[in-house]
Amino acid sequence: MFSENIYVNTNFKNKVDSSDNDTDSWPAPQKKNTSQKSCHKFSKVLFTSLIIYFLLLTILFSSALITLFTKYSQLLEEKTIIKELNYTELECTKWASLLEDKVWSCCPKDWKPFGSYCYFTSTDLVASWNESKENCFHMGAHLVVIHSQEEQDFITGILDTGTAYFIGLSNPGDQQWQWIDQTPYDDNTTFWHKGEPSSDNEQCVIINHRHSTGWGWSDIPCSDKQNSVCHVKKIYL
Repeated sequence: MFSENIYVNTNFKNKVDSSDNDTDSWPAPQKKNTSQKSCHKFSKVLFTSLIIYFLLLTILFSSALITLFTKYSQLLEEKTIIKELNYTELECTKWASLLEDKVWSCCPKDWKPFGSYCYFTSTDLVASWNESKENCFHMGAHLVVIHSQEEQDFITGILDTGTAYFIGLSNPGDQQWQWIDQTPYDDNTTFWHKGEPSSDNEQCVIINHRHSTGWGWSDIPCSDKQNSVCHVKKIYL
């Protein structure tokens, strides 16, 4: 009887010990679950940080592009101004302007103002039509383009009646007259002398004075040497 009690007690102790062992093994899953949560939280923080980082990079890149574009635009404007002011002297007239910061209209010295343009007549340089075109180009201008009776009258008023002058009208060979600045040629606003144009082989145009009919246009060979009329847009300051 005494030995049975010992057996029973021993068995009970083993059960209790087994139960204690099971109890000690329960927290393990909790540690694993906590680790997973920490890892997931870290991933979310990392992902959010990356998004913020890329957004900042995008903002900085956009700002850099805007700044670069602004500087480039300013540089182009400065180059345009430098090109416009590439004359030794300007002669300016104050005028009523709708633009608050530009109240002076200017032409290079020795150029004649009319409308929105300045006009220059070469009196000591005779050249072919192509050479005359280049001479005007080197002054930042081009051979004159005439689109109205008022402009024709102004130009002829500053010319020498004994001299002929190339203008910016030519026929490159397709039987179509073209202005040098690509503006449309209008048959209704032309000032040809009677009988002109007279030859398909004469593809460039001069403005000249005839005693019988006054000023008008004539076609001549482009290789002929003549004076010329250049014009350029006014400079506004």
